[in-house]
Amino acid sequence: MREPTFWILTALVSRPLHGYGIIREAAVLSEGQVTLQAGTLYAALDRLEAEGLVEVDHEEKVDGRDRRYYRLTSGGISAVTAEAERLSRNARTATRQLAARPHLDPATA
Repeated sequence: MREPTFWILTALVSRPLHGYGIIREAAVLSEGQVTLQAGTLYAALDRLEAEGLVEVDHEEKVDGRDRRYYRLTSGGISAVTAEAERLSRNARTATRQLAARPHLDPATA
C-alpha cells in the first residue's frame, strides 16, 4: 500500500470526514510528514471507493458548496489493519537487525 493511501484510510478510522478534513487529519496523524494535495486525495478516494475500501457517508451543503463525507467500509478497516501489522513487522525486523549490528568504531568505519 502506498503511503498516501495508508494515511487517507487511517484518517478515516475514527469518523467520517470530508476531503479537507482528511487532508488535515492525515497531516496531524503523520506528525506533518504527509501533506496530501487535493488532486491526489480525490483521485485516491475515487480509486478507494471503486475498490470498496471507502464509501460516501453523507453529503451536506456548506456556503453553497457540496461537501461529501467518506467513511471506511469493513474492507477498508481490514486493509488498514493488515497494513499496520505489515509495517509493525517490518519495523521489528529492522530494529532486531540494528540491535545485532556490530558496533564499529566510527574512526575506523
